[in-house]
Amino acid sequence: MRRIGALIFPGFELLDVFGPLEMFGLLDDAYSLTLVAETAGPVRSGQGPSACADATIGDGPAYDILFVPGGAGTRREVGNTRLLDWIAGASECSEFCLSVCTGSALLAKAGVLDGRRATTNKMAFAWVADQGPKVHWVRQARWVEDGKFITSSGVSAGMDMALGAIAVMHGPETAEKVAGWAEYSWQKDRDLDSFAKMHGLA
Repeated sequence: MRRIGALIFPGFELLDVFGPLEMFGLLDDAYSLTLVAETAGPVRSGQGPSACADATIGDGPAYDILFVPGGAGTRREVGNTRLLDWIAGASECSEFCLSVCTGSALLAKAGVLDGRRATTNKMAFAWVADQGPKVHWVRQARWVEDGKFITSSGVSAGMDMALGAIAVMHGPETAEKVAGWAEYSWQKDRDLDSFAKMHGLA
């Protein structure tokens, strides 16, 4: 069973976290899910409702999969050295490292995407790219796979990326089953990104 550590911070995006975790959680014999934050307890999302962190970045166990969402709070957290150091360490120990939306800004600022291909929310593309000038930012992509790093575009793209990650780890047939269980129409083409054109990136 792979342990997923999903980072949350004040101002995280609700769907960034819970959309993908729903997909992984439907394979409850393959993944265990933990919400991680700087301090245990409730963490307020950008939309208002709070989620309860069960573990902190100071706790010992490493995670097989590090999951980093985006949200308005990333604008503040790119200056949080303690959090960025934890991301760098947790990423190094992980088998896979996933991000949704502007979560890739935190990975980039932590230095773990240097020299790699990655993508992000197209509305915030320029700001995120500024956080990682050594990253090969892909302007048009629903999600990007580069080794153990899988980064996705904005918000709802996280669910497509999660299914793509499941396909990498368990095969496309399993990913199709999960999408069916969730009654979700999975966009399987990771290069198909209408939002890039909408925001002048294609």
